[in-house]
Amino acid sequence: MVINRSELALHRKGIQHVAGVDEAGRGPLAGPVVAAACILPKGISFEGLNDSKQLTAKQRDRLFAELTGTTGLSYAIGIVDVETIDQINILQAALLAMKQAVEALTVQPGYLLI
Repeated sequence: MVINRSELALHRKGIQHVAGVDEAGRGPLAGPVVAAACILPKGISFEGLNDSKQLTAKQRDRLFAELTGTTGLSYAIGIVDVETIDQINILQAALLAMKQAVEALTVQPGYLLI
């Protein structure tokens, strides 16, 4: 993986912790919406890290093990249930799940890439 140009520019400006944030679950008719936030240690990259929809299950499992075993990495997950989605709509639920994930990080980011 090549480090994101936006992330490099932010590091050059002195922002140490840049979190990537994404959600899954907006397409299904039923089920929760889930979001993850992750701060990679500066200068670390992972071979094959890309859009999860473009990876095989085996590649995703390998990358998950590598990521979660990396010292200095911070990640967290937010989940919003179906009942809440019905109350606030799917967009607001996705944003809420992202907020939960970011707030649960062990290191608070100085910037979010969503």
